[in-house]
Amino acid sequence: MKKIMRKAYLLPLLTIFCTVHLFSQQIVLRKGEIIENLPVNDTTQNTYSLYLPKDFTKDKKWPLLLLADMEGNDKKVISMFLNAAEEEGYVLAAPKLYDSISLTNKMVLIGNTIQRVGDMLPIHTDRIYTGGEDSSGRFATLAPVLLNGVNGSLAIGASLANSELINVKKPFHFVGIISKENYNYPYMLTDSKLLDRLKFPNQVLIYDGNGEWPSTAYIRKGLQLFTLDAMGRKWIPKDTMYVENAYNEDLEKVNQLIGIGDFLWAEQYMTEMMSMYGALKNTDSLRSVQRDLRRDKEYRVMQRAENAAFLQESILKEDYQYYMEDDMYTHNFNNLGWWNYQMGEIGKFIASAKPFERQMGHRLRGYVNALAEDSITLVLAEEVVDEDALAFLYMLKTILDPEDTEYYFKIISLSAKNDDFGTSLFYLEELLKKGYKDREKIYSLEDTALLRITPEFNEVVSKYLEDARYDIKIEDN
Repeated sequence: MKKIMRKAYLLPLLTIFCTVHLFSQQIVLRKGEIIENLPVNDTTQNTYSLYLPKDFTKDKKWPLLLLADMEGNDKKVISMFLNAAEEEGYVLAAPKLYDSISLTNKMVLIGNTIQRVGDMLPIHTDRIYTGGEDSSGRFATLAPVLLNGVNGSLAIGASLANSELINVKKPFHFVGIISKENYNYPYMLTDSKLLDRLKFPNQVLIYDGNGEWPSTAYIRKGLQLFTLDAMGRKWIPKDTMYVENAYNEDLEKVNQLIGIGDFLWAEQYMTEMMSMYGALKNTDSLRSVQRDLRRDKEYRVMQRAENAAFLQESILKEDYQYYMEDDMYTHNFNNLGWWNYQMGEIGKFIASAKPFERQMGHRLRGYVNALAEDSITLVLAEEVVDEDALAFLYMLKTILDPEDTEYYFKIISLSAKNDDFGTSLFYLEELLKKGYKDREKIYSLEDTALLRITPEFNEVVSKYLEDARYDIKIEDN
């Protein structure tokens, strides 16, 4: 990758005019706003979105967080990081990416976007990071491995994309933000241990919840970790007040966790704190508190309980993977009852009074759903699609996630396409039993033209939605 050149021209108040001649046009960049559809270069139609903090000035170098979203929602992903970036002083950029683009082309687009932003703005070349959530976050972790000049990655709810690609001669800073109920949680812990062995800087920030988006405070903390690391490496001057404020914030968090009796989380957070502040201040007192906590009887009981849950979870995941693959390839529709039973067992874990079982239950539910969705993707990618395998997986998804209407539609359409009207009607009724009301959607499903005019179809619709579109009458000759 070519060395990033930086140039910017600043006017007062909210407007920056960058005299970079793209398509013979002058581009106007406004601070505090998301600017969309900026061209990546002169020769392609690739675009990106950009956000400059309200206090942006050309008089200093800024860190850049390059965000990825595989669904092309560049503006949306920036908006989700915007408040944290504003507080911590980061420039945000996000190219318009799609999952259908090859990995090589996606990575080239990431590199070109970094190059473009660096050409326009005073970006600190040692402080370029990537970030994203879920599958986009996994992809983002590849950039420090594959691109020169990217020094870290922030992944929300996602582990490393491919640990085998890591080059020990090219270390990077990894920050993971995850809920204990996210099925990627054990994988992230494993990745963190690997990075520790390789002596790569890394931290895992845990938040409460069922895998939904973390609060701005956690994303801000993730960016703060990059800033503290930059101070420790002397890429930027040490700001003693900034360090002390951050440290006191984290110390308060540890005290809160100890106060509510969450000793495992408190111990883990202290470990992360020592890696955060080790190069910036003395942490001996914190190390002493951690050592005493590890000797606490209640801490050890919790540790054994969590390890037992991890072991049980690992065994169950192996079973789920084996049976899903086998059922898919053998078209074992008879085993759907077994899967229904397994979901009942997972439901018991989720309802458990024991926190580690409850967390495990949420992770297992996320895991089997992700496994089924990955299997569907693999089947659809085949040159000749195995429609029986696809039908099994669609039916399975209605068991694994009964509230997701998408897979009811898919199995209704696929069965109707293959003239299996009985199966279509069964899943139509199951869908309507759940209170689904969109009559227009039901009457516009792909491959259901013949099914929709049958008396049986319209009787089912009338039963739950009162009025069917067609009133079918059959008269004797």
